[in-house]
Amino acid sequence: MNIIDRRSFLKNATLGAGAVVLQPVLRSLAAEANGKAAPRRIVFFLEGNGMSPDHIQPLGLERPGNGSDKLIDDSLAKYKLPDPIGALSPFRDRMTIIQGLSHKIASGRGHSPEYGSLGCYSGAAGPIAQTIDAALAAKLPSVVPHLGLALTPDANQIVSYSSSVTSKGKPLPYHCQAELAFQSLFGSAAGGEAAKIPFLRQKLMDYMSADIKRVQSRLAGPERESLDRYLEAYESMLDRQHGIAGMQDVLRANMPNTDKFKSTAETDRLEAQCDMAVSSLLSGLTNVVTIAACTGNSYMKWNSLGISLATNAIGHGGGENGKTSDELLRIIRSFHAERIAALAKKLDAVKEGNGTVLDNTLIVYMSDFGDRHHPSYTQWPVVLIGNLGGKLKTNGRFLEYPRYGVKGHRTIGTLYQGLLHAVGDKREQFNNVDLALDKSATQGPLSDILA
Repeated sequence: MNIIDRRSFLKNATLGAGAVVLQPVLRSLAAEANGKAAPRRIVFFLEGNGMSPDHIQPLGLERPGNGSDKLIDDSLAKYKLPDPIGALSPFRDRMTIIQGLSHKIASGRGHSPEYGSLGCYSGAAGPIAQTIDAALAAKLPSVVPHLGLALTPDANQIVSYSSSVTSKGKPLPYHCQAELAFQSLFGSAAGGEAAKIPFLRQKLMDYMSADIKRVQSRLAGPERESLDRYLEAYESMLDRQHGIAGMQDVLRANMPNTDKFKSTAETDRLEAQCDMAVSSLLSGLTNVVTIAACTGNSYMKWNSLGISLATNAIGHGGGENGKTSDELLRIIRSFHAERIAALAKKLDAVKEGNGTVLDNTLIVYMSDFGDRHHPSYTQWPVVLIGNLGGKLKTNGRFLEYPRYGVKGHRTIGTLYQGLLHAVGDKREQFNNVDLALDKSATQGPLSDILA
C-alpha cells in the first residue's frame, strides 16, 4: 500500500467489533502517516479549600520554615512521596512538584479567588479576562474547545460557573452531572433513548439560531449587539453538535463506563467525572479538560470518606472523630490523588506514536485556594504530571523557588506563560502581574520547566 493509499485508509477506516482496541491505534498511525505529531492534551485538576505545601513535600526533603532563599532543583528519585499524594508514586519519574510560586495578583477575596486563580487577576473582579485553560484550548483546538467537569455539594446542580473564562464577561460552564455530560457528548453514539437527546437538542438549536437571525435583521444598536452575542453562543453550540454527530465510531470506541453516573455519593460523582474526562480526551472530543472538585466558594461534606464536617469548617481548624483538621484534609487529598492516578493510568494504557497518550498530556494539579483555606497568596503549590509531548522538563523533579520578595522568586503567572509557550503561544505576559515584585519575578515564562 503506497503512502497516499495508507493515509486515506487510516483516515477513513470504519471501525467494527474491534473498535475499542483498534481506534486509538488507527488514530496514532494516521497521524504518523501524515507526518503529524500526536495531539497534545492538558487536564487541570482543581480542588477547593487549599493545598498545604506540607502535603506535597517529598519525605526527607526539609523546607525552611520561612521559605527558601535560593532555587532548589532536586530529583524526586531520591525521595518518597508523602501519603496525601502517595497514589501518584507510579508517575514520580514523570512529574514535577513546584513550591514557592506566589499568586498575589489573584487576591481580593478571603477564600477562593475563583476566576482569578486561573486568570491572574483579582478574585474580586469577576470574569474579566481569559483564564489559562481557555487560552491553552485556543492553541489546542478540538470539537469541544474546553470541557469543564465539576463536583459540587448539591448532587442535583446541573451547571456551575466560577473557574474558567473564554473572554471578558464570558465564563465557561461546567457540567455538574456526569450523566448529563454523557448524554450531551456521547448520547448520539449510545443508542436507545440517550441517542435521541442530542438529536432533539440539535434540532432545537437549529430553529433557535434561525429565529435569532430573523429578529437580528430588524434590530440595531445595543439590542443588535446583545443578540449578536446570543447568536454567537448558539452557533458555537451548533458547531459542536454537528462535529459530535460525525464522530459516532470514535465515540463508541471510547465511551465511559456509566455505572456510577447516577450515584449521588460525592466520591462516585468525582470518579464519574474523571472517567468522562478520559473518554472525552481519548475520543478526540476535546484536548483541554478542567475538573473542579468543589472549587469556588462552595463546601463539601465528604460523607463517603467518613467525614461529616463541611470543608469550610475543616478549613477553619475543625476536626472530628479524633482526627485533626489536617488529618481530615489529608484523607480528602489522598482521594483526589487516587482519582488523578487512575486518570493518568488510563491515559498511559493507550499507545500513541512511540509512547502513550499520557506522554502527550500534561496534568496540572493544584487548589484554587492556593496553600490553605484563607490563602496567603505568597505560595501556591502545584504538581505537574506528563511532559506535553516532550515540551516540558517534568521528569521527576522537585522545584522550590525563593520566597516572596527574594531574588529569583517567580509567580504562578510565569508558570502559565510557560505552558502557553509550550503550545506555541509566545505572548510576553499573561493578564495582570504583581507590581510589588521586581520585573524579573513576573516577566517571561517559567523557563525551568521548558524543554
